[in-house]
Amino acid sequence: MQLTRISLTNFRNLARVDIDVPEGTTLILGKNAQGKTSLLEAIFFLATMSTYHASSDRQLINLIHAREKLAVARIVGEFRKQGHAHKIEIRIIQEHTQNGVSRARKEVLVDGVKKPVREAIGQFNAVLFLPQMMRVVEGPPEERRRYLDLAISQVVPNAAITLIEYNKVVSQRNALLKQLNENGGDPDQLTFWDERLAKRGAEIIFQRIHAINELDLTARTIHHDITSGSEILHLDYQPAFDPTGQSPAQPALIYTPPDRTGFTRAQIEQGLLAALREKRRQEIARGVTTIGPHRDELRFLSNGIDLGTFGSRGQVRTTMMTMKLAEMAWMRMKTGSSPVLLLDEVLAELDETRRSDLVQRVSAHKQALLTTTDLQLFDSSRISNWRKWKIDSGVLDQIS
Repeated sequence: MQLTRISLTNFRNLARVDIDVPEGTTLILGKNAQGKTSLLEAIFFLATMSTYHASSDRQLINLIHAREKLAVARIVGEFRKQGHAHKIEIRIIQEHTQNGVSRARKEVLVDGVKKPVREAIGQFNAVLFLPQMMRVVEGPPEERRRYLDLAISQVVPNAAITLIEYNKVVSQRNALLKQLNENGGDPDQLTFWDERLAKRGAEIIFQRIHAINELDLTARTIHHDITSGSEILHLDYQPAFDPTGQSPAQPALIYTPPDRTGFTRAQIEQGLLAALREKRRQEIARGVTTIGPHRDELRFLSNGIDLGTFGSRGQVRTTMMTMKLAEMAWMRMKTGSSPVLLLDEVLAELDETRRSDLVQRVSAHKQALLTTTDLQLFDSSRISNWRKWKIDSGVLDQIS
């Protein structure tokens, strides 16, 4: 896969960008707050229709433009995938209602045809590293679930649709649980929602089991190389409903997570449904759904040590870089195409050896875009054939 052109209008602090994107590696230079990260964010938005930097789509619209009654931010990406040319256009439209409240909506066109957002996810593939993504390791469980779901949604057909439907079921089931808690009623009213939750939840659990298993195998090899054999990395999936029936075990120095890959969707669905029935009284008392993939956890272990609790900043950063490289290989395996690699200030806080190793790995990818505020972090002899862009106050120029 190759991104061939990116065009932006009123996206963040980038009022207008329209540039051809070359193969190989492109280094984007600029001071802080000039638009480097926004450019990578826009490219990643083409793949996931989502962003790590904003809590709502309205925040993606240029601040000056957003003052207007009707404001539109536009992202257009042209790319080649398995020998065919494609185009995705995303319009983020902010409108003001009659009572003065502003709201934003997305319109998406794939090859000129309007598509629901959930169907456009994964048409284009990208892997993004931002410094704040270290929260995936160190932050709350929802950060890890979101990270995993964004990756899966890019490569597994209908995964995004299943996740949206599941979250709606959980919300509706929670409303009924609260009603039963406060007003009483027939608990059998939950049967309908239990069945819907179990069906969609089993699909999500099944997808996560296999994705984590495949990512774990790839990440283990990459991390072993990056750390010169000093660290063994494992991904420890801790589903809120475990089809094995096991309780979470205390990781040992040499840790082998339980193998859940032999469970079918039907087996997981039946087990989850039984667990929901068993917990029905407890959940009515609490007024909330306590079991299902919305409560899943994923931990990153190095030599059996939980990095989210005990990892150093360098270990956490190296682990996230391992995961991004593992994502690249995993997506290529699942789709037959290499995703575009997007790295924001990736060399900061890495020692010289790991910088050199990372630059070598990045150079081997079909297409990568990196940002930096400091060119001195890079060995000039290793990046002599990289394209270089400079961005200043939202204006992007090629410098070589």
